[in-house]
Amino acid sequence: MLKIENLHAQVGDTEILKGLSLELNAGEIHAIMGPNGAGKSTLSYALGGRPGYEITAGSVNFDGQDLLELDPHERAAAGIFLGFQYPVEIPGVSNLQFLRESLNSQRKSRGEEPLSGAEFIKLAKEKAGLLKMDMDMLKRAVNVGFSGGEKKRNEMVQMGIIDPKLAILDETDSGLDIDALRVVGSGINAIMRKPDKAVLLITHYQRLLDEVKPDYVHVLADGRIVKTGGPELALQLEEEGYEAVAA
Repeated sequence: MLKIENLHAQVGDTEILKGLSLELNAGEIHAIMGPNGAGKSTLSYALGGRPGYEITAGSVNFDGQDLLELDPHERAAAGIFLGFQYPVEIPGVSNLQFLRESLNSQRKSRGEEPLSGAEFIKLAKEKAGLLKMDMDMLKRAVNVGFSGGEKKRNEMVQMGIIDPKLAILDETDSGLDIDALRVVGSGINAIMRKPDKAVLLITHYQRLLDEVKPDYVHVLADGRIVKTGGPELALQLEEEGYEAVAA
């Protein structure tokens, strides 16, 4: 589904990714772990097409398309969802309005019919239920006045409604307490653990991987994947630290 080869990316004059290669198949969950400054968030932003993150070499193929040739909105319509470490607030725009417009815009770009108001509300209720989120919260402005945990749950509801092929989740566990982590983890499993989908899960901590068990764990250091293993690699990192494991 996703094949990254020798990817180099920079922010300003600073090179962050230095020849990163990675391949995800449908049905797989991959965890990326690594020290601060290793390039984890840069990888997610580069794949999402965030301005300011310049690709200087390498290739990214997503579902048979050259991802780097697509604008950010085209990447989203192709089936990529980017979950942010710090979800933004959008004052004056209700969650329901934002999500219905987003979903129907993507459906239109794929030649699909838009959902009616009733169809959309039914879908929104279903996905909000997975994340134990009250529908009244979806009527509020996007993330305005939400706690950190509520923002992350809201983002997972967005993911459920958009229904992407590939979810790139950048430190989704950041700021979550134990109960919220379990809810978010179960939501990820319910939405994305399917044979036609894949997840790239960026995290620092084993605790999220206890809820969303990865098929593969990769250590990212100094802009490259330096080690790959199974779920046991995350436990080793937790016990020994990045320097010992990646040496």
